[in-house]
Amino acid sequence: MFYRKNLPSWERVMRSAGGVVMIAYGLLGMPETIGGYVVAATGVTAIMTGFFGFCPMCAMIGRRLPSS
Repeated sequence: MFYRKNLPSWERVMRSAGGVVMIAYGLLGMPETIGGYVVAATGVTAIMTGFFGFCPMCAMIGRRLPSS
């Protein structure tokens, strides 16, 4: 199944960078805690949405990229 991208390039970069920071903080700043693993998993999700350019929550509210 193919999804239509709904994130602009600048937001994809910011999500990926934020995801890396969240993973680092979750694993290094909160080592061996459930909260740290939750933060790291959220960072992985942010990186994936940035990589694919599709955010399911944005799609649920009807967000689309402008047509060029």
